[in-house]
Amino acid sequence: MAYLSVGSQAPDFTLLNKDGKEISLSDYLGQKVILYFYPKDSTPGCTREACDFRDHQILFSEKNAVILGISKDTVNSHLKFAQNNELNFEILSDPKLDVIKAYGVWQLKKNYGKEYMGIVRTTYVLNELGQIVKIYKVSKVNDHVTKVLSDLQ
Repeated sequence: MAYLSVGSQAPDFTLLNKDGKEISLSDYLGQKVILYFYPKDSTPGCTREACDFRDHQILFSEKNAVILGISKDTVNSHLKFAQNNELNFEILSDPKLDVIKAYGVWQLKKNYGKEYMGIVRTTYVLNELGQIVKIYKVSKVNDHVTKVLSDLQ
């Protein structure tokens, strides 16, 4: 597992979006990128987080920032999730966990005494050169998006 820190170059990747189109991180050089990893489409916390990003998307755009969400869900799951919640940014499918593992967010989790591997909700903020400038380990989705927005230079 890679250990990424502030100042590191973000690993480039290419994944499919909800429409099956290839999207690469390098497509966004010259813009800030809000790269957020979330556990599962259509669950309460993930839906709240996605809708918060949706509702603030114009403010991110005004700061020259794009939003990219990544989970291990399928393209079809992403399509339904995006349509049901009118998402106005890219969500990308990583079913093989290549990017999820490269960013170090596939970790041991505990829930009700059970241990299992899963995505730890994490947001990376990248500058225009693709370097990591901020990392958020997100325990609660409430106010997370507004915090990211207010921290954005």
